[in-house]
Amino acid sequence: MQDFGFYFGLGWEHIISKNALDHQLFIAALAAIYLLKDWKQVLILVTAFTIGHSVTLALSVFDIIRFNDSWVEFLIPCTIIITAISNFFQKKFTPKSIRINYFLALSFGLIHGMGFANSIRFMLANDQSIGWSLFGFNVGLEVGQIVVVLGILIMAYLVINLFKINRREWVLFLSAAVFSLALKMALERLPF
Repeated sequence: MQDFGFYFGLGWEHIISKNALDHQLFIAALAAIYLLKDWKQVLILVTAFTIGHSVTLALSVFDIIRFNDSWVEFLIPCTIIITAISNFFQKKFTPKSIRINYFLALSFGLIHGMGFANSIRFMLANDQSIGWSLFGFNVGLEVGQIVVVLGILIMAYLVINLFKINRREWVLFLSAAVFSLALKMALERLPF
C-alpha cells in the first residue's frame, strides 16, 4: 500500500504541479467544448486519456518501446495545438459532433504517456510490485485530471451563465489561449 501511495502522489503531481502546464493545457483543450452538465462525457474523456497514457507508460516500463525525449517533448504541444484547432470547428456541441474528442484523448494520451515514461521507467524497474505501482500512478493521474476538468467546467459555467458569454465564444477564447501557449511551447521544443 505504501508503493500505491507514493505512485499515486507521482501521478497527481504529474497533472497538478506547476511543471505540468502541457498536460493542463491539453486537458483544457479537451474540456473546452463541454459544460458542467456534460460531466459524465468528460469523465469518459479523461479516462480515455488516462488509458492512452497508461498503455505507453506500461510499454515503456516493461522496456517494450523507447522514445527520443526531444521528439516527445515537441509532440506533446503539437497534440495540444491539434486539439485546440479541432475546437475551432465545433459549432453545435452535440454528442455526435464532439465524438472526435474521445479519439484525440485516447491517441494523444499515448504521446503524453511517452513524456513521463523515460523518467518513471527507472523508478519502476527496481520496484517489486510494478502493477500495483502503475495502478497507483494512473489513479493519481486520473484524480488530478478530474480536478483540473472540474475547474474548467466551473469556469465555463461562470462565464456562460453568470457573465452571459455565448458558449461558442467561450470555446473559441479558451481554445485560442491554449493554442497560443502550446504553439510557443512547440517552437521552444523544436527537436532539430
